[in-house]
Amino acid sequence: MRLKTLFQSRSRIAGGLVIALAVSACQSQAPSQNNAYLAANDYRLRHPIVVTEQPEILDLPVGAHMRTLNRDLTSTITAFGAQARKKGNGHVEILVPSGARNEAAVHAIVPKIRAALRQGGVPAGSISTRSYPVHNSHADAAVRLSYPRVMATAGPCGEWVGDFGGGINRNTDYRNFGCATQANLATMVDNPADLLTPRASAPADQLRRATVFEKYRAGEATAGQYTEGVGASVSED
Repeated sequence: MRLKTLFQSRSRIAGGLVIALAVSACQSQAPSQNNAYLAANDYRLRHPIVVTEQPEILDLPVGAHMRTLNRDLTSTITAFGAQARKKGNGHVEILVPSGARNEAAVHAIVPKIRAALRQGGVPAGSISTRSYPVHNSHADAAVRLSYPRVMATAGPCGEWVGDFGGGINRNTDYRNFGCATQANLATMVDNPADLLTPRASAPADQLRRATVFEKYRAGEATAGQYTEGVGASVSED
């Protein structure tokens, strides 16, 4: 009887060791398996939004007989300069073609481009000019304006690889699923830095806080009153 009990005890111990080893083996493989599973089922991991510094570019068409900028081009360049101050580091680079058919026209309008950028708020010392070669002497090459800015991007989209349905008995998304949503969200974000960390809270309005406390102590309503209709206004009194 004792031998039977001892044998059963040893059998339980051996069975427990086998289960423990199996569990430990599953746990050792769990991180990689979980990561693969999450990547297959979470489009945010497959198409992450990345915040990097990239050039913002504006290409200006220049004809061989152009010698001035029209009003629309001037407004566009002025707005580009304002954006360079707001979303970039305030420095704008002008890339002019060298060896193209419109090279003389480009040299004639570059001073006007500089003037439009200064009108947009870019200091003269923050505007630089650099040339790039054009191997086709019969082409009218564009003048490119650029400034570095922090941008949020996602993608590239359009990866139609593998089984579109995810395979048989596999509850997974196809590769391109969610890519357009991530790319559109990255494009719509006005300040990409908001994706990295929240903005600092602004200081509280001390006058408004004092008014609310006084009404609270007096037992009055502390919320503002909103009037609907034409000419509606909000009253905080």
